[in-house]
Amino acid sequence: MPKSTLNLAGMCLAVPLLVLLFAAIGGLDGHAIDLDAVLNSTGNAHLLGTDALGRDVLARLSEGLQLSLLVGFTVVLFGSMVGIFIGMVAGWMGGWVDAILMRFADIVLSFPGILLAIALAAMLGPGIDNLVMALVAVGWVGFARLTRSQVLSFKSVPFVEAATANGSSISYIALRHLLPNIAAPLLVEASFGLAAVIIGEAGLSFLGVGVQPPDASLGTMIREGTSLMLVSPALVIWPGMVLFSLVMAVNLLGDALRDKLDVRMDCK
Repeated sequence: MPKSTLNLAGMCLAVPLLVLLFAAIGGLDGHAIDLDAVLNSTGNAHLLGTDALGRDVLARLSEGLQLSLLVGFTVVLFGSMVGIFIGMVAGWMGGWVDAILMRFADIVLSFPGILLAIALAAMLGPGIDNLVMALVAVGWVGFARLTRSQVLSFKSVPFVEAATANGSSISYIALRHLLPNIAAPLLVEASFGLAAVIIGEAGLSFLGVGVQPPDASLGTMIREGTSLMLVSPALVIWPGMVLFSLVMAVNLLGDALRDKLDVRMDCK
């Protein structure tokens, strides 16, 4: 595992961590409106200034960051559960079951992920719950295809064949033999999926079909700041920087995790 990758990941991760730390120390409410402090620059009372409604930018960055992580981990959790189940069934059963499930996955993959998420979010309506469902409906495919390929490779190994010959149930074989052996690639998939979900949540919120005001989101903060770029560019720079740093850190950690868990890398 290259140390440079971990060092760069640590540098990127420091930005969101500092936002959370200073926001917790300041104890300010990101929803509190102060019309006497509209578009204030950085200062003691507001470390990163205020927005067009006088709300503290640092507090809203912290709330948006927490929401992005909450949505990200929730989508990855449920998306992985759905995808692993479908991939496990397809890989183990084979035949027409495998064909139907994988053709359905191919149909989902045939659409650009962000466009499909936008369409689903628009159909379901704005809101965090609908946003999560839209992203889960898009994000399960990668887990399903990876799980299927791993199950196909492990179906013929001796310990799985022995468990099958002993009359073990499919659920027992899946939980006792298959999942522990395919956990490493699934964990790497989850790390990259988390970064994709964070970007997806920010993009949908930026377009107005995700998180709705007054809730803070990095995407909504960027959208609100674009109309004030000439007056206060920091309203776009700060959430953009936090979003970039968070996604970069997650991707770099995913790279490091892949290098650590992929046995083929040790053979090179």
